[in-house]
Amino acid sequence: MTIDGQSPTAAGPREAPTSATQTAYHALRRMILIGELAPGEKLKIDTLRKRLDTGASPVREALSLLTSDQLVERLDQRGFRTPEISSANFTEILLLRCSLEDMALRDSIARSDQSWEEHLVLAHHRMTREPRDNIEMFENRHKEFHMALLANCTSPILLRFCNQLYDLNIRYRYLAGHALGYQKRDITAEHTAIMEAAIERNADLASDRLTRHYQQTGSFLAGLLDGQTA
Repeated sequence: MTIDGQSPTAAGPREAPTSATQTAYHALRRMILIGELAPGEKLKIDTLRKRLDTGASPVREALSLLTSDQLVERLDQRGFRTPEISSANFTEILLLRCSLEDMALRDSIARSDQSWEEHLVLAHHRMTREPRDNIEMFENRHKEFHMALLANCTSPILLRFCNQLYDLNIRYRYLAGHALGYQKRDITAEHTAIMEAAIERNADLASDRLTRHYQQTGSFLAGLLDGQTA
């Protein structure tokens, strides 16, 4: 299973040079995002090769690609590892998401059309119908919705950054998947309010609601991280 149901990123996955590398890339990427490969874990080529039932070369090439996505760290002369998690790192990701998605959302709304609106409403519908107890599939639909909000943005570079920051953030949000306080939030209502402001072409209100949505999640996750490191 891939992270968004069809491909690892709703704004366009990185295309690996060979099918074997691409398969390894997608598999390792998913394992990192959902936490099957733990933060700070050393990524040994031979272990991963056996786990994925593939060659050492595709695994090594996939890990190199993932370093560009900030999902793998290259250790000088010592191979690779998954990035550590920390409150400071999460705070930086959150601040960048709020700033860059504000820019992308405003541009997307300014260039909105019927096709964009229909796609956004459909993405929202699919997300709301997905059971939350299937965390991975819900995250697939969740990403589709958030990227649909930005889909009319005309800057490919900005969209790529937003897409990458979403994936960096998703590692942290999996920590809250079964946390009681997180589930008590009416996230469906938050998403609906963001969508309604967007299709009304009210960029200020849509951006404000999106930012508050991220900040509420951010405050909760920051509390979890502080508890883990206390």
